[in-house]
Amino acid sequence: MRVTTAAAAVIAVLVWGEVEHWRSSRRWLGTSRRGDGPDVVVVLGYRNRGVRANAVNRWRVRAGLRSRTRGARLILTGGAVAGPVPEATVMAAYARGVRGYDGPLVTETASRTTWENVVNVAPLLEDAGTIAVVSHALHAEKARVCLWRSRPDLAVRLVRGREYRLGEWVLAKPALAVAGRLRLRALLSPSR
Repeated sequence: MRVTTAAAAVIAVLVWGEVEHWRSSRRWLGTSRRGDGPDVVVVLGYRNRGVRANAVNRWRVRAGLRSRTRGARLILTGGAVAGPVPEATVMAAYARGVRGYDGPLVTETASRTTWENVVNVAPLLEDAGTIAVVSHALHAEKARVCLWRSRPDLAVRLVRGREYRLGEWVLAKPALAVAGRLRLRALLSPSR
């Protein structure tokens, strides 16, 4: 009986993580397409300690690449937060060298926080037809909230990225959901 109860509890937590990520991938989206330019996919970096993309940044680049439409511009963002090389630079090397991506690519290498990611890439989004923000779903949602707060004229062009996939990162999703909910709650609190 204990094994069954424990198994049911584990399954419930994993399902909750999936549901939270699915819901986050569909919130804070835009209402119209106003830009005349190409669609844009913004990939947010994650604390890269070395000179090669870590597992999280490799996954984010792959999710960014699968989020592209034909002719879309890829923007990789992130500074040297945890290592000697900016996250955007290591992600670009992975996208070009390992994944073979040869399309339009721009890097933003000064950002150290999600807010800075959004503010620093905003000038690169002025002509965007649509804007997809890619990270794990709750982090992408946080970035979309930041764009709505800082540049609602651009946020109306937000579309879903393809970072959410059923079963992908299933064991990490509950922890990411808890951390993401806490960060979103702090961002959305009335005192901010």
